[in-house]
Amino acid sequence: MTNSDQNDKSNTPTVALVGKPVTLSAIRRAEAQRIAAERAAAEADANREAPPRPGLTDPTGAPVVVALPPPVTVRFSQFFWILSLLAGAIGVVYLFIIRKPHLEAIVAIVKEVDPARAEETYTTVADIISWSLFGVLVAVLLVQVTALVSYANRRPSIRWWMLGTLVVLVGVFFAARELVAFGDRGVPIAYLLAAQIALLVLGFLFALLPPALRWTARGHDVAHRITGEKITGRS
Repeated sequence: MTNSDQNDKSNTPTVALVGKPVTLSAIRRAEAQRIAAERAAAEADANREAPPRPGLTDPTGAPVVVALPPPVTVRFSQFFWILSLLAGAIGVVYLFIIRKPHLEAIVAIVKEVDPARAEETYTTVADIISWSLFGVLVAVLLVQVTALVSYANRRPSIRWWMLGTLVVLVGVFFAARELVAFGDRGVPIAYLLAAQIALLVLGFLFALLPPALRWTARGHDVAHRITGEKITGRS
């Protein structure tokens, strides 16, 4: 080994690390690599996009009450109840038209019960029977109209009112068959009452189906308004 080589080795400082000599140039290279890695990590963090901040409002908006179409079962029940109202109204008008011509036939029925009364008594009783039946049928129609409107507005327990109206109509039907609905003029009254009862029963049965029951129980339909979209909800 020459004297110049020995001088170069002696001029390069070394550090003993775990029993191995490390030169200062290696330390500088390691430090430079560490600084470069830190700068690269800092640049990557700076270029990374921040996550979106949560909005201060709900994009779906507040729930609103909407008017959604009722289920098919509700529409069928309303349809049959309206037809029942029409049959009842025709029956009331027909009874009013034939009241005087049909009064003599009612008098004959009353005479069969007690023939020893005065003629004026029979006429009065027949008139009372005719007007009583007319008044009951008008009252039933008014109750049906009120119940139909309440049903459309989803009033609770309205089906009980319809059931009570049905029971009353059945009683009126049997009473009318004995007292009024006989003869050529009276038979159409029985047919109209029977049609009114049948249509009311159909409407009542449709109103008892599960979709109609759920529709009434909800009371109203609630939906969310989404920006740029239509209001959607459950019916």
